[in-house]
Amino acid sequence: MDREVQFIGQSGAFLDAVERASRAAPMRRPVLVIGERGTGKELIAERLHRLSSRWTEPLVTMNCAALPETLIEAELFGHEAGAFTGATRARTGRFEEADKGTLFLDELGTLSMGAQERLLRAVEYGEVTRIGSSKPVRVDVRIVAATNEDLPRMAEQGRFRPDLLDRLSFEVITLPPLRVREGDIAVLADYFGRRMAAELHWDAWPGFSATVQRALEEYLWPGNVRELRNVVERAVYRWDDATTPIAHVQFDPFESAWKPISPPRAAEMESPAPARPAAAPDLDGVTDLRQAVEAHERSIIEHHLGRNRFNQRQTAKALGLSYDQLRHCMKKHGLTDRGAG
Repeated sequence: MDREVQFIGQSGAFLDAVERASRAAPMRRPVLVIGERGTGKELIAERLHRLSSRWTEPLVTMNCAALPETLIEAELFGHEAGAFTGATRARTGRFEEADKGTLFLDELGTLSMGAQERLLRAVEYGEVTRIGSSKPVRVDVRIVAATNEDLPRMAEQGRFRPDLLDRLSFEVITLPPLRVREGDIAVLADYFGRRMAAELHWDAWPGFSATVQRALEEYLWPGNVRELRNVVERAVYRWDDATTPIAHVQFDPFESAWKPISPPRAAEMESPAPARPAAAPDLDGVTDLRQAVEAHERSIIEHHLGRNRFNQRQTAKALGLSYDQLRHCMKKHGLTDRGAG
């Protein structure tokens, strides 16, 4: 199977969205796919196409945010030779390329009002007119559009045409963010980890340590599944020992002790922002102080051991401990002895 088009997940919210896409696929009507970045909007668009009667015809994708406003209409509807400076020959647009198939418009909310007006006519009448031509061309195209914007709010603010929104919203599929997909983080992390281990030709999959598993579950994943994949694959390929569970994960790839310091901007120099207080830990659930302190100490030591590749002398230095103090803590918490390094 294609590694980029698989649906991995077991949560009810995720399965409901996939089921809705499956039911809408045979319809000829437009579909809007709404979701945060990295939630799989492109995969849903492909599912809508592959499960429709148009599956043997083209699936044409256009990212509306990837082109300057002056070129979007030419890209969508095509142009004749000489229609504008640089148009040395005629070119078909994405609508004509997708004739009899599906046109997937990603980042729909970035379309200019002019492009929205022409798109409305194409959706309403099934006709497109190339720039520089007065002769419309009939097309049979199913529209699937995706965005992470609040289109109804944009329509209220006059930034998106309400009539176009009405035409495109026959069905609206809203994809749940990863942070609310109960149970899916562990499933996805295991899937991406095994896939990377196979790519690295590891003999077996060692899994993740308990500390890393907790960290993965507690992180909020602003980049959703795409971010999770990057974090997991980066942790696996950086891990040197394929026989022990992966004990360190880095969520921010830009985190570094040698990260360049940007010069302060003028506004910041005049009025420095007050320091933000650190987020307070959840203390309401603590019913045994000694046990909570012991668990926190163990997590800190296990995290830094993984971060330093289980080099105990480097770990002790990072924590401000002597080597003997670190060894005592490791023995107390039953952590694996990986050697003195």
